[in-house]
Amino acid sequence: MNATEVVSSPSRNVRSSATDANHFILTFENNRLASELFGQFDQHLKLLEQRLQIEARARGNSVAITGELQATNQARRALDFLYARLQSGGSVEASDVEGAIRMAVAADDQLSLPTLERKAKLSMAQISTRKKTIAARTPTQDAYMRALERSEMVFGVGPAGTGKTYLAVAHAAQLLERGVVDRIVLTRPAVEAGERLGFLPGDMKEKVDPYLRPLYDALYDMIPGDKVERAITAGVIEIAPLAFMRGRTLANAAIILDEAQNTTSMQMKMFLTRLGENGRMIITGDPSQVDLPRGVTSGLVEALNVLKGVEGISVVRFKDTDVVRHPLVGRIVQAYDAKYKVQDESEQSEH
Repeated sequence: MNATEVVSSPSRNVRSSATDANHFILTFENNRLASELFGQFDQHLKLLEQRLQIEARARGNSVAITGELQATNQARRALDFLYARLQSGGSVEASDVEGAIRMAVAADDQLSLPTLERKAKLSMAQISTRKKTIAARTPTQDAYMRALERSEMVFGVGPAGTGKTYLAVAHAAQLLERGVVDRIVLTRPAVEAGERLGFLPGDMKEKVDPYLRPLYDALYDMIPGDKVERAITAGVIEIAPLAFMRGRTLANAAIILDEAQNTTSMQMKMFLTRLGENGRMIITGDPSQVDLPRGVTSGLVEALNVLKGVEGISVVRFKDTDVVRHPLVGRIVQAYDAKYKVQDESEQSEH
């Protein structure tokens, strides 16, 4: 264990509910890393307190944790994982603490979760490039990252803010650095309903860049900027609208289709059949945010039905609880989902 447990004394809670309580002190060997772990003004410990309803009091390189037995054990696992991350040269931000807490809670909620190792330690899936290491922040992200490792074609579907595209680009960058693939191809429908690029001002690059900006942003997070520019110039990284994929066979490449819910049936079939030898394909999108004209079937929705059970294809479905942006984003997604659910039920009752 990375932290030394100085005191561990299970006891009975004095409250009328009489639930199991626990108190222990964790001491971390490296004072500097312990300070980073606790956060500025102990903000990371405060986050643990808020999320797990425990008390976490720091003193030097030690932290005393008190609370219900299950919650304190979750805090212990989260801190142990985060400290190990610091020891390996990584950093810990508030979002990493949130992720460790989610995974620790999920490990208790789902005992068969593959990320719960013996001795109750967390082992989250990770994606590592020379510039950055990303650890899963939710159980679904963990499943997604593991699916990316084992499957040649992966569908990541669900609401915005769950990390679908970001993790896909990170995985592609990792494959390129490892030499598993020779290039990365990133694409998405250039406009909401049918790529009418001629109506936009500027040359082709100026027309499509605004629609591909999220892919650029993710790339620059994973790979140093100068290397991204050189790779794009050399054709090692290609970022293009979906219309440019027609008639090509993409071998030895990691290919990502983003915003796939806005493809038509024919566009989706065209894209999926571009996969060449030693290719990896990742399709991301949110079926609840289709911007196609009324009556036009989403290629993503159709593909999820048609390809169900096909060997070599993994489908990972994210939920609003997997949103890793500001907590308010998750609540916004839940509110809209509830609204549309009521509308759908109302329309079905009318028919």
